[in-house]
Amino acid sequence: MNFAAIPPERLPDLLRAMPKTELHMHIEGSLEPELIFALAKRNSVRLRYPSVEALRAAYAFTDLQSFLDIYYAGASVLQQPQDFYDMAWAYFLRAKADNVVHAEIFFDPQTHTERKVSMRTVITGLQRACVDAQTKLGISSALILCFLRHLSEEEAFDTLEQATPFWDAFIGVGLDSSERGHPPEKFERVFKRAAQLGLKLVAHAGEEGPPAYIWSALDVLLAQRIDHGVQAIHDEALMARLAKERIPLTVCPLSNQKLCVFPNLADHNLGQMLDQGLCVMLNSDDPAYFGGYLNENYLQTFDALKLNAGHAYQLASNSFEASFVSPDQKALWRQQLDDCFAKFGV
Repeated sequence: MNFAAIPPERLPDLLRAMPKTELHMHIEGSLEPELIFALAKRNSVRLRYPSVEALRAAYAFTDLQSFLDIYYAGASVLQQPQDFYDMAWAYFLRAKADNVVHAEIFFDPQTHTERKVSMRTVITGLQRACVDAQTKLGISSALILCFLRHLSEEEAFDTLEQATPFWDAFIGVGLDSSERGHPPEKFERVFKRAAQLGLKLVAHAGEEGPPAYIWSALDVLLAQRIDHGVQAIHDEALMARLAKERIPLTVCPLSNQKLCVFPNLADHNLGQMLDQGLCVMLNSDDPAYFGGYLNENYLQTFDALKLNAGHAYQLASNSFEASFVSPDQKALWRQQLDDCFAKFGV
């Protein structure tokens, strides 16, 4: 392909138009302040903030933990299946506008079960939204149950047990929440159990934590995808392994900037990882809190790093490769990607 045929001024339109998947998106992190207040009113929940504007103004984070404090407070308004449906449906509408063809969505049941909201309530609402997204919007999706790493492995086992009646509702397990002080090894046994159950395995590693956490996620948890992984750049042997084995890294640039992993978006190492042949892709992480959904991550990152149409093609293609779908479906998406680029003269 002659990617140089696309002039820089047309690149934003291409980024918006091309099909893409999203593989690192926490559904609770898509809860916009307006919906938080609407659900608080529906469920008679009293919020700490007097207005939508006051809540949004609080989104000035200094690190991961400062974000998580507000994240968990926002989730307190989710109490009924309809609440979870409304939250997920709002995300799917955004995803449709961004030409997302497939989303693999994280959810944090422990955030809700510790508030006495049942696993059934959480999954029923989310699954119904996933079904409607397929039938009404043409977006396929899958759910990934995440364990909160600041809690114990025993509590993770209990969460996995509570999810037993809903095996058909999710495809895998993940590991999220505060990374510092909570190495992947802490969850070795529960991940082994999830693998025995036939679930896919992914894990957050190397966002704020060291490259050693990425090694552990791969070798101890046997993770098939690494969420974030940007600290891998500090370990040459790890970088070589990631490139050779095509281990996907679900990178979230606006999140990394918002949480001060990189002082400025122009300092992000996405371009370096692409140039070294890693299977990286863009994602929005917690878009309501971090300033943008998927296309906004593309637009701002490409502008800050001066990436080009070739990078866009590679990122979209990587997002297909890293998804947990059939080879035939991936091939269909790649053809759609080729068709999109052809319309732009490539």
